[in-house]
Amino acid sequence: MHPLTPDLSKLSTEELNEKYGELLKRTTFAYRTGNTDMIQQLQMLMGDYQNELAERSRKSLEEMEKNSKNFKNLIDIQ
Repeated sequence: MHPLTPDLSKLSTEELNEKYGELLKRTTFAYRTGNTDMIQQLQMLMGDYQNELAERSRKSLEEMEKNSKNFKNLIDIQ
């Protein structure tokens, strides 16, 4: 976790994806210029964004599974 990462829970998923894309562009620039310090910092930030996106996906999947259990007995097909 990067110490300067903002509170990612306040951002929408769309905003997270946009900011991740910006970080990816900056990382590409850092690779081109050979700035290894910048690359390491950007990779830590990108990891935080990836973790937040993964956590949101996990929660969404759990909620979908929970909701699908509520519908199992609605239609009785025999």
